[in-house]
Amino acid sequence: MSVTRRDVLERLAATTEPSGRTTTVAALAATLDADEAIVAAHVDALVACELACRHDDGTARVTVTGDELLALDIEGAVVVVDCLEADST
Repeated sequence: MSVTRRDVLERLAATTEPSGRTTTVAALAATLDADEAIVAAHVDALVACELACRHDDGTARVTVTGDELLALDIEGAVVVVDCLEADST
């Protein structure tokens, strides 16, 4: 099965909470019937966009921002851009 980043975010939101409950990449991959390495790469990308959070024990959870993005119920592709400028000093 081909899994998208949105699929991973939706499953992460369905199985975790921004303030607590977490899951493992292995569990996400199993519920999505997808390769664990691919799911891990998607989780890493979601973390980079602050749509997910990883803990020291390797578990992950959706963030409030990730929940809010999904609540917008946008059809089609969603592009997340980091508009913060790097410090030029």
